[in-house]
Amino acid sequence: MKRRHDIRNIVVLTASIAASVAMTTAALDAADDATSILRQTSSAFTAIAKKTVPAVVFIEVEKDVEMGGGHPGFYNDPHQLYGDDFLRRFFGQENPHQSQPRKFRQMGQGSGFLISKDGYILTNNHVVGDADRIRVTLKDGRKLDAERIGSDSKSEVAVIRIKGNDFPYLELGDSESLEIGEWVIAVGTPFGLAETVTAGIVSAKGRSNIGIADYESFIQTDAAINPGNSGGPLLNIDGKVVGVNTAIYSRTGGYMGIGFAIPIKMAVAIKDQLVKTGKVVRGYLGIYIQEVDTDLAESFGMKKATGILVSQVMPDSAADKAGLQEEDVILELNGHEVSEVGSFRNEVASHVPGSKLKLSIWRDGKEIKMTAETGTLPGEEEGAEEVAAKVSERLGFDVLDLTAEIAAHTGYEEGEGVIVSEVDLGSAAWQAGIRQGTLITSVNREGVSNASEFQGQMAKIKEGDVVLLKIRDGRATRYITLR
Repeated sequence: MKRRHDIRNIVVLTASIAASVAMTTAALDAADDATSILRQTSSAFTAIAKKTVPAVVFIEVEKDVEMGGGHPGFYNDPHQLYGDDFLRRFFGQENPHQSQPRKFRQMGQGSGFLISKDGYILTNNHVVGDADRIRVTLKDGRKLDAERIGSDSKSEVAVIRIKGNDFPYLELGDSESLEIGEWVIAVGTPFGLAETVTAGIVSAKGRSNIGIADYESFIQTDAAINPGNSGGPLLNIDGKVVGVNTAIYSRTGGYMGIGFAIPIKMAVAIKDQLVKTGKVVRGYLGIYIQEVDTDLAESFGMKKATGILVSQVMPDSAADKAGLQEEDVILELNGHEVSEVGSFRNEVASHVPGSKLKLSIWRDGKEIKMTAETGTLPGEEEGAEEVAAKVSERLGFDVLDLTAEIAAHTGYEEGEGVIVSEVDLGSAAWQAGIRQGTLITSVNREGVSNASEFQGQMAKIKEGDVVLLKIRDGRATRYITLR
């Protein structure tokens, strides 16, 4: 009996050892598999970096700036309203009491990427802007002067070009098919550190109302983007460009896990116009719109909250000519359901003036179909920009959009008007009391909520016309006239 018991114990022990060995082997195999997966992922990122980095460039810009003087009458204590940091950040002015203008050279830098072998480069408007000189550094160390082909402040897209052929360039991907959670890679030159590659995922799509540009539908990512990354490519796992890195959300000025990139579909549409004509002209319907919530849907007899409500139709606009009316709810645009104001506005703007838009409308309890032909966004008519620029130059001042950041420093509300960024000493504007930081809310009794609308109104002004401006200095609102 004892022998049989010993034999049984030996069998059990042997089986236990075998099972333990099998489990250990399985665990080691699993670990090897996991390590192999990690190694493959690492190799994929390495391959993307090797493939794309040669086409990413470092951009340096210079601009000669004449900094206008201030005036002792610019508020009793202008620093209490704006502060030195605010003046330096937005208006390039250190002391509003200075009496003599002075010149200095403004420097900047950013990133960009080649999109063709003949030297076309995509980047951001705020990187190159209206720089006097643009220089591009390639991975092989070559430094080449670049020509600005065109830039668009409303979308933050810019195109520059370097002379030469057979440059390495990046393949463009499909930003529309990009999904939340998908791996993406950002490449650029943060803080001047060339060939920097970071990885993350797509955190969100279609981000708007960020306050970065007039037309926004940003890809949000947690791939590290820092100052200097602006204009660099956001790549998918195949190494194709899906976005143009543009901005970060930060309370400190540094990376905090949220970055924004312009979808490459939007960037290419802008690029095509800039390359062809040097400027961008957008489609326009001429309606004020708002999103439909549950209560509004119920009020209009709709089964669900969807579509875009038309709250106002501008007289003689494209929408007016097409037959759109107040209280219409736009359900579809060119066969696609619409539910967000930002995406609808972007889609309309992406069609050049004269394009036919097929609309599905909810009106008086039933759905109807109609076609609207896009007009031209005010301020973007042929020659409008040049006319507006001449008027501003004659009157002696320039303006900026009242962004959330500027609004927070001034006490105004974002979109309330445009903020004066520069005033020429002795100009008509100066003599009328306009100063840096003055808010302009209307031109000739037409409200303006951004620089685009301001430009559109200024373009209507003829030589010798009196210009009526409604302005605010701090809390005081008044009208002034300029000629």
